Amino acid sequence: MARRPGAPAAYVEEFSFVSPLVKYLLFFFNMLFWVISMVMVSIGIYARLMKHAEAALACLAVDPAILLFVVGVLMFLLTFCGCIGSLRENICLLQTFSICLTIVFLLQLAAGVLGFVFSDKARGKVSELINNAIVHYRDDLDLQNLIDFGQKEFSCCGGISYKDWSQNMYFNCSEDNPSRERCSVPYSCCLHTPSQAVINTMCGQGMQALDYLEAGKVIYTNGCIDKLVNWIHSNLFLLGGVALGLAIPQLVGILLSQILVNQIKDQIKLQLYNQQHRADPWY
Repeated sequence: MARRPGAPAAYVEEFSFVSPLVKYLLFFFNMLFWVISMVMVSIGIYARLMKHAEAALACLAVDPAILLFVVGVLMFLLTFCGCIGSLRENICLLQTFSICLTIVFLLQLAAGVLGFVFSDKARGKVSELINNAIVHYRDDLDLQNLIDFGQKEFSCCGGISYKDWSQNMYFNCSEDNPSRERCSVPYSCCLHTPSQAVINTMCGQGMQALDYLEAGKVIYTNGCIDKLVNWIHSNLFLLGGVALGLAIPQLVGILLSQILVNQIKDQIKLQLYNQQHRADPWY
């Protein structure tokens, strides 16, 4: 298009479709989560290095430190693409960021839907995870503290019942088990009163040898799976709010990245148009 005589050429040269607001909002958005990812990776590495070598090989599948490290690394790579892509206006990095974030969002959505539709299978997977954690209870201090915290908070013991602790080699009730904790349960299974000043860590001694009525006077006999399911059913609105809180930043990141990509493409078209018409004396 021919430029009117006297129209400022600087306006044509300096005009940009790329909005600084969108660009730097996406940059600082990714920078925040980039810093969080580095903290997660650091904590995961530190927690892992503080453990014994035997524990490091014993239960990698249920190690919270490994899970924290993996999630932190994935978040670091994803937000790095978003940071550099927005700052350098790189379409390739921005598209990578947008596609990966979309995949993560869809996987979370699919997991939620499948977990709701196939609740029985999801319950089986949770049961398998808890039983695996019980087996490795003494192998990992972080895992041990996590199980103790869960049993105290949900007032439960074991997966289905307190007798599930026989799956652990230290708490097993077999006659050939030389452990001093034979046929016992962890102290976190025990009933506690508010007036109790000192925790009796041996309160679960021999509880697996007792029936439900006798053991119920000292420990929680109900398993944690049913307690967890009941808690989920009672806190659906809370879980929905948490899910929404995780989804909104992802959707905002996808939207901002796509807006910025389109603006960069429009800017490239403008630059090509300007280059093609520089030789036009009427431009």
